[in-house]
Amino acid sequence: YILRHRNPGRTEEKAHPVLLSIMPETYGVMVYQEDVIKVAHHFADLDLGEADVLRRGMSGKFRSREEFQKVKDKFIDNCRRKGESDYVIFEIWEQIASFAGYAFAKGHSASYAVESYQTLFLRAYFPLEYMVAVLNNGGGFYRPEFYVHEVRMLGGTVHPPCVNRSHYANAIYGTDVFIGFGFLRELESRVVERILKERASNGSFLSLEDFLDRVLISVEQVDVLIRINAFRFTNINKHELLWKAYFFLSKGKKIDHPKLFAPKHQDFKIPELYTTHLEMAFTQLELLGFCLCSPFELLIEPPKNSRGSKDLEKYLGHHIDIYGYLVTVKNTSTHNGKRMYFATLVDQHGQVFDTVLFPPVAAKYNFRGKGIYRFYGKVVSEFGFLSIEVIKMQKQDYVQDPRYADMKTSTKVFENKKAEAKANRIS
Repeated sequence: YILRHRNPGRTEEKAHPVLLSIMPETYGVMVYQEDVIKVAHHFADLDLGEADVLRRGMSGKFRSREEFQKVKDKFIDNCRRKGESDYVIFEIWEQIASFAGYAFAKGHSASYAVESYQTLFLRAYFPLEYMVAVLNNGGGFYRPEFYVHEVRMLGGTVHPPCVNRSHYANAIYGTDVFIGFGFLRELESRVVERILKERASNGSFLSLEDFLDRVLISVEQVDVLIRINAFRFTNINKHELLWKAYFFLSKGKKIDHPKLFAPKHQDFKIPELYTTHLEMAFTQLELLGFCLCSPFELLIEPPKNSRGSKDLEKYLGHHIDIYGYLVTVKNTSTHNGKRMYFATLVDQHGQVFDTVLFPPVAAKYNFRGKGIYRFYGKVVSEFGFLSIEVIKMQKQDYVQDPRYADMKTSTKVFENKKAEAKANRIS
């Protein structure tokens, strides 16, 4: 269909006259499910009932039915009687067989077209709101992090969850998008309900202590909120907040009723603490499943070049060395059963590009999960669409998670401080 649409004269050269007369608007190519019925009726002289048996049989459920075989035999006999060659008969039959199993009815296709244009309007004129709605609807074909990435590319600022601004779903305020509590894998839904109910009834939380006085929550759950930096409005380092929370709540101890009066809180002297950018990124990876910074910032060795999707046209017909963060991989097989890959990636500038690994290359290299890959390959074009035929590929290493670089030392210090705090309370 595309080739005939793009190349005047190809339709008359390739299309069977009968098929072209049946389907002139699609250049003699079957596009809609009804086209199967048209071809069977007008080309093979089957009646409409027999043509519909053919259409239903092509779906796969009825292939073994005797009635379907009878219709197939009649299709072939009628075409031979009309003087069509076996080459043409079986070529058209194969087109029907390969097409009918996944074809849509024209009305179904039209309704999807209408919905697509409506969606395109929202995407064009309300891009941030649209992307937040897609995320709140459970995402789509891609992982949620790529819709979050698209929000940033569209000019939005993405914030991690906040106890004063976030809801269960993602929330948008102008160009600010706050990740919803629902994205925190370890946060219980009942805790979210308590936070939202208390905030709606009595206003925003003023401090960590104010939050703990008003919301029934375990130390494990408040730990999740602090680690994701949901109390950043206090301007207190999250490590210091964790100390405060552990002093405030005895681990494992739960209060089964709200407090009538806010108690006095003992002020403990806590050493100066700080949080690194890398630590925050790895915490987000753990709790959200993705980080809110560029994954290229996590590489041990920075990329050796800055080439991206924008450079593909310049390298058309030539080889390119490029880095990309994996979006998705499609595994497929050639007609002789050999494995090959199609992969979509995001470059260092946030733009998308596509790669192809043909069987000889796919036999040497595998995609080993999420991460950044370096590619060397040839830039090619098909219908004006640029992609890279990969020759070599290598996955790049992330830096070590700084939170666990000195785990034994930090744990020992933390336990010592807890014991000291307990002694102070007893005294």
